[in-house]
Amino acid sequence: MMRAPRILILAPHPDDETVACGIAAMRTRAAGSRIFVLYLTTGVPEAGALWPWQRLGHLARVRRRREEAQLAAAALGLAPAGFRDTPSRQLRLDLDRAVPEIAAAIATCSAEALWVPAFEGGHQDHDAANALAASFVGRLPVWEFAAYNFSGARVHSNRFAIERGGEMAIEATAAEAQQKRAALACYASERGNLGYIGVEREACRPLAAHDYGAPPHPGRLFRERFHWVPFRHPRIDFAPSAEVYRDIGSWASAAKSLQTGMLGDRPGGEPGQPEREFARAFDQTEREPGLTGQPGKGSERDQHGLLRPPPGGDCEGGAARGEREAFEQDRLGETG
Repeated sequence: MMRAPRILILAPHPDDETVACGIAAMRTRAAGSRIFVLYLTTGVPEAGALWPWQRLGHLARVRRRREEAQLAAAALGLAPAGFRDTPSRQLRLDLDRAVPEIAAAIATCSAEALWVPAFEGGHQDHDAANALAASFVGRLPVWEFAAYNFSGARVHSNRFAIERGGEMAIEATAAEAQQKRAALACYASERGNLGYIGVEREACRPLAAHDYGAPPHPGRLFRERFHWVPFRHPRIDFAPSAEVYRDIGSWASAAKSLQTGMLGDRPGGEPGQPEREFARAFDQTEREPGLTGQPGKGSERDQHGLLRPPPGGDCEGGAARGEREAFEQDRLGETG
């Protein structure tokens, strides 16, 4: 098992710490880790993006989301490290201010690793947070966790859109699945958004070298599914993807150029001791459920050595079929 590091989760919104890595957090805590969470946005769009009759209650919505985050953190045994005041869908415009605040949180928590949702087109704030985490590569290990995506025109939960190498699948025990379900239930204001999130499986890998100036995968992105709506519904992020990735990509390129010559790469690109120990955190005895390529098939791997995704293990089917009905019933939730 891994030694007990101190880990900082960069949660783009209150609930992403649970959605992306709730099982991993529980299991790593059981191994002796202390895990902190920095919430990068309020999880609520700016007041002007809401319906006119909702705007007076904007601060109450922000306050409720923070209260839910504290309940979920308590359910998982996590420690909130701070709540930033950036509105949802605005993180890509606030990256310069976020960097020193993340650095301060790392120092305050004495964090030895960063966890962040994957760059996968699920939400623009997820992708911006991933770019922020990339700016800390070389200072400490950074791991990304699949949250949700729409690769192949199907909804996937906790499964990477594209394998890049080093993927690890985490299969939950019955107790872990129940605990994650309870933590998700703390976000009552997001109930309409979280129905497609699974509790049986998570996936992580060392942060890949992404091109932040381009969409994460071919085809329509998760955040683009309702762009056909002919009016500006406040629960839909209508920002053009070309604009989103232009902003994130240009910032990431500038940040990378600042790092050049300041932070050396490991010889040969070999993983360092923290990465090896993180991987060992999920090593299990024969009596324990652990990482599996497919449920019930031990640690079976494909010819490339990557963990195979479980067949049907994402949330196709009901979630994908119900998208139109969800919108028609106004169940998009308080989308960030």
